[in-house]
Amino acid sequence: MSTKVIVVLGATNSPSGELGTTAKERLNACVELFDKEDLILCTGGWGNHFNTSEQPHAFYAKEYLIKKGVENAAFLPFALSNNTVEDAVKIKEILAAILYEKLVIITSDFHLKRVQLIFDKIVKECNIEYCCVKSKMSKEERINIVKHENNALKKIQENGLYF
Repeated sequence: MSTKVIVVLGATNSPSGELGTTAKERLNACVELFDKEDLILCTGGWGNHFNTSEQPHAFYAKEYLIKKGVENAAFLPFALSNNTVEDAVKIKEILAAILYEKLVIITSDFHLKRVQLIFDKIVKECNIEYCCVKSKMSKEERINIVKHENNALKKIQENGLYF
């Protein structure tokens, strides 16, 4: 049995597969948290808003972690999702087949409230710990992403969560 499953939520990468700053920040947090008995689940498929490359975002995330010293055997199947709700739904399906004690979700500070709302609803039976990575983006970028997150949260609160 794994002590914990570490889930690294996806972020952007370039059309050539180069990971963006937010993705690298989350993946570096994963490296810091990882112990050899843990399992890692990378999320992210394709979408115009984050990945238009040939490979799913999770592929690039795994590649990055392997370069940082994580062994291939530590990885669970990818959650090939297009958004945070799909992350939670697909993760729940993958987790149903394994035994573990704790689920650690790695995301960014600006994304945490929405992630908690979604995951607490969809994978509520799990012992979840949230790891919040402080994002090092510009003030202008932060204003835009916080606005996006607030709008997304408001939509969920007004319309409910559909999955």
